[in-house]
Amino acid sequence: MRALLEPRICAVSYLNTVPLVWGFAHGSQRGRYQLSFAIPSECADRLRDGRADIGIVPVVECERQNLRIIPGAGIASDGPVRSILLVSKVPFDRIGSLAADSSSRTSVQLARVILARRFGVDPHLVPANPDLEAMLRECDAALIIGDPALAVDPAALPWRVLDLGAEWTSMTRLPMVFAVWAARQDLDPASYSAADFVASLEEGEKHLDEIVAAESRARHMSEALVREYLTRNVSFRIGPRESAAVDLFLRYVAELELREAPV
Repeated sequence: MRALLEPRICAVSYLNTVPLVWGFAHGSQRGRYQLSFAIPSECADRLRDGRADIGIVPVVECERQNLRIIPGAGIASDGPVRSILLVSKVPFDRIGSLAADSSSRTSVQLARVILARRFGVDPHLVPANPDLEAMLRECDAALIIGDPALAVDPAALPWRVLDLGAEWTSMTRLPMVFAVWAARQDLDPASYSAADFVASLEEGEKHLDEIVAAESRARHMSEALVREYLTRNVSFRIGPRESAAVDLFLRYVAELELREAPV
């Protein structure tokens, strides 16, 4: 195994990561790790090719890459998540094509699971930039995630809208886990501490007012939206219910992939 004095961490660049990395960026964990930022799928790619040792990665990538999950902290919801929206021009059970912002692989698979299990459709996926009107010109429906989703008001849109966090919880009575901290298997476990990742989050929670003020300015969002999102829409603790939800979600994804496999 490789031991590093400063393991390389790749964190997601969206608003929902800021409390998780506060300690690494500003607090008592600063300097123990090399911190960089990317979109969720890029974080996963950096772990795959060795450019990062630890990352906040989509849960589907943990199994695909055989990553070692670092327990305690991650990104989840238990009801409406607000930042993962499926917007459709047609009834959901008639969606034949879906323009997908593929920056989060978990969100894409979540959309497929919900559309298949609740509406009986498995639309053709079209990779797209997160421009809602352009996406809907090309396809029946669009999946937007992260900060681009927060930038729109779902109630003001002229199309049908599903909040996929709310749909998952309604369907399963479980939270939805979007991303977790995970490490490459060849990284020496002695080179990092799982407690650091929980401690970094705890420091972020103590600085929530500062985070809300700074991020609302930086991301051109209202303070009310940022605070609501970070305190009510997303959660950051990964416990037994969240672990059960991960297992169920990965089983549903595997069933979809098995259905697609050639006979």
